[in-house]
Amino acid sequence: MNNLCKVCLTATRQINHPKFGVYHCCDHCGFISKDKEDHISTQAQQDIYDYHHNSIDDPVYVQYFNIFLDKAVFPYIYNGKYVLDFGSGPSPVLATMLQDTYGYQVDIYDLFYSPIRSYLNKTYDLITVTEVLEHLEDPIHYFKLFAKHINENGILAIMTHFHANNDTDFLDWHYIRDRSHISFFTDRTFEILAKKVNLQIIYTDHKKYVTFRKQTLV
Repeated sequence: MNNLCKVCLTATRQINHPKFGVYHCCDHCGFISKDKEDHISTQAQQDIYDYHHNSIDDPVYVQYFNIFLDKAVFPYIYNGKYVLDFGSGPSPVLATMLQDTYGYQVDIYDLFYSPIRSYLNKTYDLITVTEVLEHLEDPIHYFKLFAKHINENGILAIMTHFHANNDTDFLDWHYIRDRSHISFFTDRTFEILAKKVNLQIIYTDHKKYVTFRKQTLV
């Protein structure tokens, strides 16, 4: 029996990887989700994250975020200074850059490393979600959350690798080798997610960056 897509509720088909498990693929919106039975434990997830040793003192890692900011954020952000870095990680390098280098006021949230929900009862001019969405099980839930906490004309900027919408390429893709990655997206997936929560795609490089603006309800 096919599962229903978590994004568009269309029946999915199953693709199998001999090492990493079962994936449910939606041919309507392109969303692929890893079967719940193949999710790793919360502790195993944290062990993977703890292994990352990124630092504000690493120029390569800083440049990695500067490219993201230059392509997906700065051309589209209007007046505003309040930022939420959602999924800031063990070392909040992007948040530090936005605050110390560019003068934004930044809140951070991370399930493991900054679990206090600092965004409650607040809205932001910019929400950044970098290398996080692939770890989240329910995209609709989180897109509703993001939309709720974005100011009018504010933006949501996401970094995650888009899959090629080809089973052979997907099963050989480096991105699924991280066992904590459970959700995979295409341009079409993001179009449908945006429509569901009243966001508008204003930029994508069709590879790993996508930026949304909150639409004004008329």
